[in-house]
Amino acid sequence: MTQGFRLAAATGLHKGDRPYQQDQVLLMSHPRVPGCVLGVVADGMGGRSGGRKASDQVLMTARQLFGRYQPGKDDPEVVLRQILEDSHTVIKLTAVSSEQEPHSTIAAFLMNPKGDCAWIHAGDSRIYHFHDGELVKRTRDHSYVQVLIDRGQITEAEANIHPQGNILLGCLGMKTTPPPIDPYYIPKLAHGDLLMACSDGLWHYFSPEELASVLYAQPPRDAVEILVGEARRRARGTGDNISIAVLKLDPLPVTPG
Repeated sequence: MTQGFRLAAATGLHKGDRPYQQDQVLLMSHPRVPGCVLGVVADGMGGRSGGRKASDQVLMTARQLFGRYQPGKDDPEVVLRQILEDSHTVIKLTAVSSEQEPHSTIAAFLMNPKGDCAWIHAGDSRIYHFHDGELVKRTRDHSYVQVLIDRGQITEAEANIHPQGNILLGCLGMKTTPPPIDPYYIPKLAHGDLLMACSDGLWHYFSPEELASVLYAQPPRDAVEILVGEARRRARGTGDNISIAVLKLDPLPVTPG
């Protein structure tokens, strides 16, 4: 007996309480290979034009390189690394024409048709991997408060209200420090697995347990709407831009095989 899976996916984007949108989100199927999916979240920083231009450039780079990607032949970690490095270079080259020095986070995952998956990130946009409602792993933020957490000086809860919680130690476009290269590989995803990429405008307001309870109780589209709405409520008028991409592997009926 064999059991396959089907992919269910959704994205969400909200301006929050900011005057303009600097987040961008992408969830796309490969143009030639069914079952190959790329998800990207980019949180831009640097003034009205600078931040949005930076996140736009991340998505443009991701689309171009994913379009040339050959599943089964190319290494997914290599293409994700190239997306990160090329985006970083382009953002730095366009900094001259921006209001402020533009930066962007990136959180990107790439799933192949056979179920293996890789992800990469820079900054404090996150990727979560859940299985059957339990957190398996999430990315580690490249931020000042994450260093304090790692040292045991503050807790995760304290980090969420720390006055220096917005200080990033690595992201795209920084002139003094190259972006961190921190790829991760999952040999095999299966039904019951779920990937979520999101910006800090969303994850800031939820524990992993809260995220999982919504993501597994609802189809991805409904779950995204609920999480964005609840993040807006909890922000109490001070919310950042929100971006989220969800990819869920649902089981298909068992068939003779």
